[in-house]
Amino acid sequence: MTTAAATTIKARQRPGDRIFSSATVIAGSVILAMLAAVAIFLLIESLPAFVADPSEFSGDVTNFWSYVGPLVFGTVYSAILALIMAVPVAIGIALFISHFAPRKLAQGLGYLIDLLAAVPSVVFGLWGITVLAPLVQPFYTTLVEWFGWFLPLSGPVSGTGRTILTVSVVLAVMILPIITAICREIFLQTPLLHEEAALALGATRWEMIRMAVLPFGLPGIISASMLGLGRALGETMAVAMVLSPSPEVFFQLLTSQNSNTIAANIALNFPEAHGVGVNILLATGLMLFIVTLLVNMLARVVINSRKAFSGAN
Repeated sequence: MTTAAATTIKARQRPGDRIFSSATVIAGSVILAMLAAVAIFLLIESLPAFVADPSEFSGDVTNFWSYVGPLVFGTVYSAILALIMAVPVAIGIALFISHFAPRKLAQGLGYLIDLLAAVPSVVFGLWGITVLAPLVQPFYTTLVEWFGWFLPLSGPVSGTGRTILTVSVVLAVMILPIITAICREIFLQTPLLHEEAALALGATRWEMIRMAVLPFGLPGIISASMLGLGRALGETMAVAMVLSPSPEVFFQLLTSQNSNTIAANIALNFPEAHGVGVNILLATGLMLFIVTLLVNMLARVVINSRKAFSGAN
């Protein structure tokens, strides 16, 4: 048998391999089909909202875009604030679990972090409205007295503590387990030779983490942050329970009037909506779908940009 003929011989596939291969293709195709079906449904149902009469909208708006603009702003604003608060804490916890804590303590903390991710959002909402908001209200008053010249911290301060900053703190606690768990696994995948080489050159443990662990895990940290941001963008119950919404754009963090989020607006208004009002809410859902899709696509681009070096592939 010649070499050319030998190279054309293919290994015989077992039935189990064919079944598994077909099942994975079908599963992937079903996910794509469901995503496309949701997008098509939202797009079709949203068309009447784009040309709706101004009288169909609640508040003083002239068209759909002036209606959805403050909602998009409130959604992105609260989510970014939550991300700013959650990411440094999550990285610190992940580093402590992976490189500082004893093994038994690290295992226990890991279980607690995973358990925190399973807490329902309504529980976080109840905690935010009954415990956190009254607790931080005096602190908000002090912030306005000291830093009221800065627009986001200007007054008048809310008397209940139910502000967009409180919502952001609740969202930060909710996305903390997701970011921490992913960062922990990424830091544990850092090549041991890189860590030992840094220590052999005389680096301290913190210098080793700064030179070896963090650069290796940077793409993964960014992707974990994007996943947490996606969770914060779509959160409904916690925001609806804590926030005092208003159909306008407010940069102030501590006032009683706050820009609402898309998900909370849908949850609060959908039971009473009818006719074109339903299409308007579905159109806002389409905007949230697009924003979330863009966030996830950005996360994939970041991961793929350094695929060879990321621990999150």
